[in-house]
Amino acid sequence: MILPKERDPRFITIRNGGSLQDSDHQLLALWAADCAEHVLHLFENVQPNDSRPREAIEQARAWAKGQITMSQARQAAFQANASARDLRGEARFAAYAAGQAAAVAHVAAHELGAAAYAIKAVRAVASKEEAENAGRQECLWQRKQLPEEIRNLVLDDQRLRNEICWSVFTC
Repeated sequence: MILPKERDPRFITIRNGGSLQDSDHQLLALWAADCAEHVLHLFENVQPNDSRPREAIEQARAWAKGQITMSQARQAAFQANASARDLRGEARFAAYAAGQAAAVAHVAAHELGAAAYAIKAVRAVASKEEAENAGRQECLWQRKQLPEEIRNLVLDDQRLRNEICWSVFTC
């Protein structure tokens, strides 16, 4: 479970009673898509004919640009997650990262899911001796991609939810 039991109002849009601006919600989706795309090759190496995770990432970006509805992005998230069901290791985690990225349109707090699963994918493909460092490097790469407008929000969210996100954000 990567979502907290109690939702953080900073990740609920203003129209739904929280404090999240639409522009920041869109930036969260774009950042999550970047995190998922960075490891997408780990899925595509195993499942080259399955485009569902790639489509989910594209849908996350399309939603952020106002080109599709939240429901369409959410459906893409379901499809990406379905592509992971029979897989293990890095391919499974990469597909889940894509699903989480598309799910940001529905629940902004899924942004950490995309990042956490991407880190898990990188760790899974690395040797046992290199896994920790590989995850740390992925975490640092992700942080470099953060837009300034949402940087503090995401870093605080990582600090608060690190434990329920498999402690992958200790970089």
